[in-house]
Amino acid sequence: MGDAVRAVRIGPFSTRVDVASLVVSTAAWVAALAIAAISLTLGDYEIPLSDVLNTLAGNGSLIMTDVVVNNRLPRVLVGMGVGAAFAISGAIFQRLARNPLVSPDLIGINAGAALAAVLMITIFGTSMGWLPAGALVGSLLTATAIYLLAYKQGIFGYRLVLVGIGVTAIVGSITAYLLTLADIYAAKSASMWLAGSLAGRSWPHVMLIGITLLVLVPAAMAGSRQLRLLELGDDLARTLAGRVELSRGLLIAVGVGLAGLATAAAGPIGFVALVAPQLARRLVAERVAGLLAAGAIGALLVVASDLLARELFAPTALPVGVVTAFLGAPYLLILMARANRVGQGG
Repeated sequence: MGDAVRAVRIGPFSTRVDVASLVVSTAAWVAALAIAAISLTLGDYEIPLSDVLNTLAGNGSLIMTDVVVNNRLPRVLVGMGVGAAFAISGAIFQRLARNPLVSPDLIGINAGAALAAVLMITIFGTSMGWLPAGALVGSLLTATAIYLLAYKQGIFGYRLVLVGIGVTAIVGSITAYLLTLADIYAAKSASMWLAGSLAGRSWPHVMLIGITLLVLVPAAMAGSRQLRLLELGDDLARTLAGRVELSRGLLIAVGVGLAGLATAAAGPIGFVALVAPQLARRLVAERVAGLLAAGAIGALLVVASDLLARELFAPTALPVGVVTAFLGAPYLLILMARANRVGQGG
């Protein structure tokens, strides 16, 4: 699609709107909402769409309200929220590293959040309410370690990927060891969560991911100018704006927060953070407004994958992370082959 940018004036204020990004974002959100509506009608107890809409309007029976509002609606809302959070996080990291292979699930950030959550579930028996804090701390510590190990006169794409893969392997082995120490019930609960699942999501999870997006997405957009400058390289960015490391650190913190809290809400759903930003970049060129387009596409990918996970092998439901991995792994291979062919060194 084109990358036309139009100036829009509202009273004394003027802003610039990326038309392509707006169109793609709107289309993706409409598609995600349509799939979410279909998801609300399906399950062990199928409900006509008219009855679902009537229930959402507050006119449903107690049974319908319990099924639609308390059971199915939180699942689809969390799915869209974590999809958007993972995708925007992936877009930030890919643009900072100037490498399409960089995403929080591949460089260890999601693995750090998962390790902290599994530690809390299996060893300390912590209640689910403390998982977000633990996952956020785990992702921050892992991201700090990766940054320090990968930094050498700046952050370069392939160095970040290689360090991240190594950290992911180490953290993953520790997580697997913790699962062997846990009792069977805690290990089963942690294993389901590690696969990336929306089953059993409730309104506290909706609040978690909703607050995450309300706080961190505006922060990401506020740092979008610095993100564009950092894409030009550290030397030029330092000349134009200065404070390169501070800007990069703040953007990394936003990306880590989005990925860590999304992982806390639904587990480490793989490949969304990798695929969604790449689709957005191809549809709306490489403008900063592509962050929002990536978020919309991420929401669409997760809610569609969850519908497939529920219905493909019904009555057995797969974790949504299994479907996103199945769809995303071939895309990763294509990106790696393309990078090797072009000779990107990052």
